[in-house]
This record gives sequence, C-alpha cells and structure tokens, in this order.
Amino acid sequence: MEVHAETFKFGLPFKTKIMKKIVLVLFVGLMGLSLTAQEKAAKIEFKSETVDYGEIIKGADGVRAFEFTNTGDAPLIISKVSSSCGCTIPKKPEDPILPGKTGEIQVKYDTNRVGPIRKAITVISNADTPTKVLKIKGEVKAADGK
Repeated sequence: MEVHAETFKFGLPFKTKIMKKIVLVLFVGLMGLSLTAQEKAAKIEFKSETVDYGEIIKGADGVRAFEFTNTGDAPLIISKVSSSCGCTIPKKPEDPILPGKTGEIQVKYDTNRVGPIRKAITVISNADTPTKVLKIKGEVKAADGK
C-alpha cells in the first residue's frame, strides 16, 4: 500500500493539531469569562459587628441597628438573617443595596428577660463573604436595679 504526502497533510495528524488549537482557544476564552465574572461582586462592611446594649432596664426599648455599606461593585442582596434564639428578632432590608450605598439590619431583643445578653445574628448574602455573624451583648436589669 502506497502512502501519499497528502494523507498526512489532511489526515489524522492534521486534524489532531486543529483540535488541540480549538480546545486551547476555548479554554483561554472560558478562563477570561470566569475572571471577568468574578470581578464584579458585592462586599458588605459593617460599621460595627457587635452592638453593646450596655445595662438597660427591664422593658426598655430593645431595638438596635447594625449599619453597613456595600463597598463592592455589584448590588448586595441579603437573602436571610437569623438569630440564635427566639428572644432576638432581626429584620433585613428587602431591596438590594447598590454599590456605595448603606443599609441596616434591625435587631429587637426581648428586654423583659432579666439577665445577660449574649446573642448571635447570622447574615447570609451574595457578598464575597456570604456568611457574617454579628453579635449583641449587654445586660437587662430589673426595674429595682437588681
């Protein structure tokens, strides 16, 4: 059987080289797209990650707020805010927080419970750090100061 030079020119070795080039171009293209997609991300920065109630009297106003700023370059969406117990009720913002804008998460603690306050509030969002744990602390004193 006689082999011609044209078989190698357009045969299997030629097709393999073309396929390698196509795969390389696709790989480089996909890497470029993934890097571009990662550049735009929301970033949440809290003014303080702990709210100190200090000493408060039983039945006092238990509402406090965690202020934050979206320092990223994509809208920040807070999907869930939960507390470590039923005595603390957090409230998340409903609308997305645009880049450079501020928002707040309100927390209401049941001040009819006398004793120390040590609770955690978990915030889940689309930020580059998707889970943040905030803390409240303080002490609720009885009306007679005990």
